[in-house]
Amino acid sequence: MRKDLEWEYADSEVSEAAIKECGVQIGFQLPQDYIDCAKINGGASVVPEEFIVGEVERCFGSLFSFDGESSEYIVKKYQIYKSSLPNQVFPIANDPAGNLICLDFKNNPGSPIVVFWEHENAWEKEMVMKEEGLTEEQAEERARENVFYVAATFTEFLDKLHD
Repeated sequence: MRKDLEWEYADSEVSEAAIKECGVQIGFQLPQDYIDCAKINGGASVVPEEFIVGEVERCFGSLFSFDGESSEYIVKKYQIYKSSLPNQVFPIANDPAGNLICLDFKNNPGSPIVVFWEHENAWEKEMVMKEEGLTEEQAEERARENVFYVAATFTEFLDKLHD
């Protein structure tokens, strides 16, 4: 993990077991590089904070928290966004504009890629199915239109952060 990153406003350190349990609770085996970072930097923002998605400059907000009392608690965040996110996409952080940085387990459950989920034009899949007569598969395809590749691993994502 990069040593030059400055993590600010982190929660109290959390155990690796607690992080793994959160993942299991919602059906994901979280990657070790993410766990290593989150256990000491949960809830924190980072400097440098900018990264590229496609050709657009984006800004890292903060990692979600593993503190069950926090408004940024990762399990609560997943529950809030689950109906709009594609299947097998797990939010781990936000940006200042309400978009999400996520792990996408779709093609490799053991080694998820990092993706950026744009909330603009994202709808709850159930609503799209009902209002537009889409099948579950079509609603899933529509949900994936708001997901953009960022990095092959969480470590690679951190390596892409810049001023």
